[in-house]
Amino acid sequence: MTVGIPIRRLWPEPSTQPLDDAALTALYGRAAEPRLRVNFVASLDGAVTVDGYSAGLSGEPDKRVFGLLRMVCDALVVAAGTFRHEGYRAVRLNERRRAWRREHGLTEYPTLVVVSGSLDLDPTQAAFADAPTRPIVLTHADADPPPGLTDVADLLRCGTDRVDLAAGLAELHRRGLTQLLCEGGPHLFGALTAADLVDELCLTVSPLLAGPGPGRIAAGETVPPRQLPLRHVLAADDGVLMLRHARL
Repeated sequence: MTVGIPIRRLWPEPSTQPLDDAALTALYGRAAEPRLRVNFVASLDGAVTVDGYSAGLSGEPDKRVFGLLRMVCDALVVAAGTFRHEGYRAVRLNERRRAWRREHGLTEYPTLVVVSGSLDLDPTQAAFADAPTRPIVLTHADADPPPGLTDVADLLRCGTDRVDLAAGLAELHRRGLTQLLCEGGPHLFGALTAADLVDELCLTVSPLLAGPGPGRIAAGETVPPRQLPLRHVLAADDGVLMLRHARL
């Protein structure tokens, strides 16, 4: 991985000057109102993975923005399937980013929220066992937790036989977690879209043709198309495009 690849703004107000972290943070900053931001990376032909994992699409500029999005959020929301498959570790930030959070009146680390209908989760996974902030598992009333899960995470039950995402997000907001960052996976993104809960999509487009096979960034039931206006376009010197679409 090449370190220090410049990122520049293409639109609006094109600039040839590389964006430092302060400028990028301003572009992806916190909102005054509750917000659900979804972050994905995809290939030119729409693939969400290479060889089964998203890492094959992500380079240094994408990882840089990825880290800043984690820095500015209150909670990181991820589906249990992605959580297991991608091998999530504890959500930690470096000292510089923790200092930024302290300066802005935030806890040092965002809260991890795992969305799971089955509660097929391993309490010994590092994201639980080594978490600096106690995670939350968003589930429903009928789900039975495995032994040890409630020792390392709080269960938030919304819905009877399936997770009620709207009620879950409302409860997170009530707990002060209003700036939510969702990292997938595709079925959770599809369900959030179906419930009209997505306020923003940050999409990194990797200059790669992955070919047929991998799925798209959204999956699930068919939903009506929804408008999500373009707010900015950034480009990295390795050919990556970074798009931000948002309601406001």
